[in-house]
Amino acid sequence: MNLAYPYNFDATGHTAQTDLLTHVRDMIEQVLFTSPGERVNRPTFGSGTAQLVFAPNSDVLAGVQQQAIQAGLQQWLSDLIRVLSVDVEAIDATLQITVVYSVLQTQQQQTQQFVYGGVSA
Repeated sequence: MNLAYPYNFDATGHTAQTDLLTHVRDMIEQVLFTSPGERVNRPTFGSGTAQLVFAPNSDVLAGVQQQAIQAGLQQWLSDLIRVLSVDVEAIDATLQITVVYSVLQTQQQQTQQFVYGGVSA
């Protein structure tokens, strides 16, 4: 069952579901933006990207976060995906995260970009 994220209900009142590729993308987003310690029964879940809100943005920070993200994805999603690459770039007040992975069930290669920080327009 591929639950929709964020959790919600469909028009019939049942738990909303989504397709496999969307579900996997949503799970990657959860690993990226959940801080370790945030989940009660999984205290090591996440990559800590959300904890960087007050850290100065730099290439060094991007490199460290790249390692943390790749480790988190491999630890928590290795039964669903094979991580091919993670690229983190410090651009102005944001971190631009690009994850290239292969979905194990379908062998489809996917590329997803996530942006953290900055000002919403």
